[in-house]
Amino acid sequence: MRLLLMGDTHLPKRAGRLPAPLLAELPGADVVFHTGDWVDTATLDLLLSRSRRLIGVYGNNDGPELRARLPEVARADLGGLRFGAVHETGSAQGREARCAARFPDLDVLVFGHSHIPWDTTAPTGLRLLNPGSPTDRRRRPHCTYMTAAVTGGRLTDVELHRLPR
Repeated sequence: MRLLLMGDTHLPKRAGRLPAPLLAELPGADVVFHTGDWVDTATLDLLLSRSRRLIGVYGNNDGPELRARLPEVARADLGGLRFGAVHETGSAQGREARCAARFPDLDVLVFGHSHIPWDTTAPTGLRLLNPGSPTDRRRRPHCTYMTAAVTGGRLTDVELHRLPR
């Protein structure tokens, strides 16, 4: 099972549209995650129309229309792993322990908000992934997104993709 992870798109304000390399990944993805801060409903509608399965949440910059259509926290069982998605997890310091305590029933938590890619594992085994942002790099050198796979009940092939400037 192929996964595509993105978030913090802030469209159309930041980039106007999703980057072509990211859109090219959609047909090969079995599940697409979006960690919030969509800002516009057009991006949600686009991903719904082009994805086999979309797991998304709203972020702090998402208004009433998106909040009416998306949860604050999403959960899904995928290939024998328990996934969750949320926009914000708080500061980097103590993140693993804080998320492990908040989500003891998950194997993988996909999150956003910071626009900073993140891939760590809590002492409990909870894997934390932040794909960064494909449209707003902020102080980072590149815009980013992630791909991964679920194979035999394990998360494999986690890859951070840097987009051209």
